[in-house]
Amino acid sequence: MRKLAWFLSLVLLLSADGSRSRMPLEKFQDRAREVIDRWRGSEMDRAWRDGFVPLNGLDVEPEWMGMPGWVGVSKTNGAWALDVDLPTGSPAGTRLRWPDGSTLTVPLITAAAAYAERSKPDDFVEEDCPPGGCTTLRVTGAELRDIPFLTSRGIIQVPAWHFTVKGVRKKFIHAAISPSVTTSSPTPPEGEYREVMAFEHVPKKPRELLLQYEHDSCDHTHGTRAYETRDLVVVDVDVRSSAELCLGVGLIDQIAITLSQPLGDRLLLDSGTGLPPTPGIQQTPFWWGGA
Repeated sequence: MRKLAWFLSLVLLLSADGSRSRMPLEKFQDRAREVIDRWRGSEMDRAWRDGFVPLNGLDVEPEWMGMPGWVGVSKTNGAWALDVDLPTGSPAGTRLRWPDGSTLTVPLITAAAAYAERSKPDDFVEEDCPPGGCTTLRVTGAELRDIPFLTSRGIIQVPAWHFTVKGVRKKFIHAAISPSVTTSSPTPPEGEYREVMAFEHVPKKPRELLLQYEHDSCDHTHGTRAYETRDLVVVDVDVRSSAELCLGVGLIDQIAITLSQPLGDRLLLDSGTGLPPTPGIQQTPFWWGGA
């Protein structure tokens, strides 16, 4: 009991550094202008508005809630095997259509190519296979069907390969779009940290947006700020660390912001990373594994 009390005291002290300070308005405005100058007219700006940028990659993660724990470990480590002959034909290209009516005709990949991508180990393996080895994810079927798919220009329908795995109720899915026509979603520059994760419009309030952001349980939220131009809007959630001792826990929260005019076709950018937040707030549950 004494050891536990000592450990908790240490955590409290380490989490009370108060290093996160409130950004003055003038500094936020300077940062917003810097973000706009870097983004406007860039190669990523053009791809985001007119190209095909998958926001979550071409692999579509299954719903992990209720999934046996071994499945995630096996998938992370790339423990796959084929127990079926995959379809051999090359699918014909397809025309994608975005909510604004714009279209793009794209080539599709074979089931074998999709399986090769889907079965790769993760770049970061959080949990290695147990000493006796991972239980193999044995693929027993593959079917091409359309799915809703999140892109930088909205949700569209795309063809995707659905792989059936023995002993697993849910499908493993990989979008059948050729990577040759996609642009990877940008990553934050080194030393820059995400503030606004996602956003969505507030029904019947055309000038209001709901922002999803990350903060520590020791933080105090002072409100939101926006810097608006004709084509871009930079947003910030004004958060400051508390000087009080507390056990720091990462939290995801939501807060509303009111713009001077509706967002319209202007692009929203996060002041922390200079990158667009994900359109549409996702309620993602935590997954702790299980038997």
